[in-house]
Amino acid sequence: MKFMTLIVEPTEKIAEIGAASDKVWANVPKGNRPEFSYVMLCVPQLDVPPNSLVAFGISEADSADEIAARTYPLMLAGATAVRTIPLLEVPVAGAAKAEKKYRG
Repeated sequence: MKFMTLIVEPTEKIAEIGAASDKVWANVPKGNRPEFSYVMLCVPQLDVPPNSLVAFGISEADSADEIAARTYPLMLAGATAVRTIPLLEVPVAGAAKAEKKYRG
């Protein structure tokens, strides 16, 4: 399943969080690598603490244990908020067909 992870990173902890992230992603199973990772150039919500960046990525995971193994080290390194959001993949030109499928 695909997940989007939002991470709030205080600017004074960027180096530690980056090192933890590199370590986490160096040891994941081959099929569960991240698809991409970005740092947002604007704050997506108003309750982000001052002097913080918001990064997000999309990756795959088969279990909650896999997600915890990726995000817990980031929290220990200083990330102030980690939100993992499950994603439902819908084809660009197939929204109506997907809606019918998931309706039951």
